[in-house]
Amino acid sequence: MPALGPLGGLGEWLSRPGTLNGPGSIPVRLLEHLAYTGLTLAIALVIAVPIGLLVGHTGRGRVAVIAGSGMLRALPTLGMVTLFVLLSGTLGIMPPIWALVLLAVPPLLAGIAAGIGSVEDTVVDGARAMGMTEPQVLFRVEVPNALPVLMGALRLAVLQVIATVAVVSVINLGGLGRYLIDGIAVRDYPQVFGGAVVIAALAIVVDAVLALVQRIAVSPGLKTHLGGTP
Repeated sequence: MPALGPLGGLGEWLSRPGTLNGPGSIPVRLLEHLAYTGLTLAIALVIAVPIGLLVGHTGRGRVAVIAGSGMLRALPTLGMVTLFVLLSGTLGIMPPIWALVLLAVPPLLAGIAAGIGSVEDTVVDGARAMGMTEPQVLFRVEVPNALPVLMGALRLAVLQVIATVAVVSVINLGGLGRYLIDGIAVRDYPQVFGGAVVIAALAIVVDAVLALVQRIAVSPGLKTHLGGTP
């Protein structure tokens, strides 16, 4: 059988029985991948949003946040998956999810704190002069003005998680990473290439959706102020 190029191998993989239909098909693996991503981001947001808003609003702990975010970024995700599995003594879903949370928290935390902290002092002082309370200043002035930066942090975190959530397949869970792990195990390189293409396509589509949400959510005045940034 002649060797197939990348595109030919991709076409051959897509034409196989079970690739597009069945329990291990792309739609099923795609939903699993999105479920892992959604759970990871939900936990990361619960952790990062309150801390980021507090640090950005008060300015306290900013150095610690930057240093901590840098340390968390340096942690190897696959190594942390192994560590959490060993600590928990189980091969369930949560050990790799916690490892992915460590990946998602730094860009969210740093982006939220930086975004809130970047709002001009004159705007914040004007809101306080109007008699707004500190929560009102935060949620009615700082958050809307920092929305472009906040959305950028969310997009970065989402892309990192989507690209890395394939590591859950190392401990025999589902998701699109199954195509990579299973394909490498049997040297089925069309399957490996196909899985990588699907993951990349998913990341592009999700980022495009988030970019559209950002374009809709950010007020026209902020777009003008930022020089037309979408």
